Amino acid sequence: MKALTEQELHNLAMNIVGRQLESEGYEFMGVNSKPRKNPQFVCLKEKQLYFIVVRNVVYPNDPLVFDKGLMIKIKEQASKFEAKTYYAGVGLSNAEDQNLPVYLNEAYIVDYDGLLEI
Repeated sequence: MKALTEQELHNLAMNIVGRQLESEGYEFMGVNSKPRKNPQFVCLKEKQLYFIVVRNVVYPNDPLVFDKGLMIKIKEQASKFEAKTYYAGVGLSNAEDQNLPVYLNEAYIVDYDGLLEI
């Protein structure tokens, strides 16, 4: 069994958020899959620009808790473009035992409540 790396967990979280954005009609203007390069998504919907920060959150941490300082910086950057800022925290954990890592090709649990406007 191979545990997913930090980058693989981040990519999984981005795929989960990306599918939601796509299904809700967001158009991707820019995508950044590096974990600490923000925002991860720059999207357009109905002529409104959005900056979306995605974080993989490891169990038992709360996916709704975010780095307020970082999000204020992103919001300031977004305001220069008249963009709205959102945070998407995605909790990922092993389905068999939440204290074990998420393994490649094994079941996992997703704890994601959607976008949080900043």
